[in-house]
Amino acid sequence: MVSTRLSRQEGHRRKFMAVIDGTPECYRAVHYAGRRAKNSNGGLVLLYIIPDGEFQQWLGVGEIMRAEARDEAETSMARAAQTVRETIGIEPEIVIREGSAAAQIHSLIEEDRDIAILVLAAGSAKDGPGPLVSMIAGRAAAFPIPVTVLPDTLTNEEIDALC
Repeated sequence: MVSTRLSRQEGHRRKFMAVIDGTPECYRAVHYAGRRAKNSNGGLVLLYIIPDGEFQQWLGVGEIMRAEARDEAETSMARAAQTVRETIGIEPEIVIREGSAAAQIHSLIEEDRDIAILVLAAGSAKDGPGPLVSMIAGRAAAFPIPVTVLPDTLTNEEIDALC
């Protein structure tokens, strides 16, 4: 089911979403999404997904692992948000979820109908453009919003010139 985007209605603004996954390329996606958001008077949503299934150990060990993963997510998001504040001058929304990447991305897009564009960046690894781009490339038609994939060769300066 395709939901109506609200970003063009009064009282709403278009949001760009980038996923923080620890890959070097994710920060280029954040930079692009942040610049687009600032230049269009929009918003920036940063999503971090803690993969499920990592905590299927004994009960106590699983809870410790979950807490450590949550701490790592919060630290990564705090760093990314601070970089956005310092380099772009906007305040991003921070969302941390646990589960499958595809399901959590879809879920957040459905919940926040101001999210209008998902921004990803391709990696330069020999085995492909990166796990997130590879996963979404085959499912792009199933997304209710456009997916922008940045080439791996763009620098932040080139991104600034594009935005």
